[in-house]
Amino acid sequence: MLVAEATAGSREAFDELVRRYQVRIYNLARMLTGGDAEAEDLVQETFVRAFRAVGGFRCESSFHTWLYRIAVNVIKSHLERQRRLEAMAPRAIEESFTSATERLPSFDDLEITVVRRQAIDRALASLPHDLRVVITLRDVQGLDYREIATITGLPMGTVESRLFRARQRLRPLLEPLMKYASSSSRLPAARLADDRDERC
Repeated sequence: MLVAEATAGSREAFDELVRRYQVRIYNLARMLTGGDAEAEDLVQETFVRAFRAVGGFRCESSFHTWLYRIAVNVIKSHLERQRRLEAMAPRAIEESFTSATERLPSFDDLEITVVRRQAIDRALASLPHDLRVVITLRDVQGLDYREIATITGLPMGTVESRLFRARQRLRPLLEPLMKYASSSSRLPAARLADDRDERC
């Protein structure tokens, strides 16, 4: 099993785990930072930290829960550093969101999909970080409540209340999309696949 081999020191097993999870961790970082260039750097930092710590992984949670917790901590530290270093005015999220959605009717299907994705990204970016984390882990990454509680270190009730508040705040921002799509307008759920190789 890959995780057992990686914890025993196999670089090949760890590299295979990286291949399996790098897209998911990249999507998480992109959603939480709103910037692809930053996301790539944060993915790299996540896997460097995971490689250094994997020997101490004791299967108290699933591997993907452990890895997501590292990623969330890396992203949180990055955002805190940014806030300290930058004195920039907040972006006009709602204005850029409206601008994107107003262009939807004239685009063909592929362009509409791209703009819809950008609009969802902007809507997520308008949330405070604590709300953005839980809704991204749940509605984008497809994790369950218990996994999110483990990753974030929050009580289950706090996870549920933050998710409720996040959905309430997103609803009016995403309403303009509803007329252009039905089920596809929902945040895409990316349920984690087969976990057999995660078991120790």
